[in-house]
Amino acid sequence: MSFFARWAMIGATDKGGTGVNIQIFGKSKCFDTKKAQRYFKERRIPFQNIDLLDKGISRGELRSVAQAVGGLEELIDPKHPDAALLQYLAYEDDRAEKVLDDPRLLKTPIVRNGKRATVGYAPEVWKTWE
Repeated sequence: MSFFARWAMIGATDKGGTGVNIQIFGKSKCFDTKKAQRYFKERRIPFQNIDLLDKGISRGELRSVAQAVGGLEELIDPKHPDAALLQYLAYEDDRAEKVLDDPRLLKTPIVRNGKRATVGYAPEVWKTWE
């Protein structure tokens, strides 16, 4: 069987047959982000690491993650000094724009597997993805 035939059987998004496509959005100095990375490394589950402070998050990714976790409010880090200012923005789109401009407002890690996502260190949920 040729390489391309096997690749077609496995599927382009299926990493080695595991059935998961993990993305970890985090901050390089965040302890929980490092724990999430270690969780997937120890289980040999491939993941893509995205540094929020370096690369940010796209509008579509933010919308998808917010929908998966129950809204944009669930993604906001209440410890950030500007988090309280978001409540004064009247429209959801304005709050999303502020978060896109300053990704430090987001709680980390944000772990995404397709349409499913978690915020914070949540190994009990990740076990169901394996």
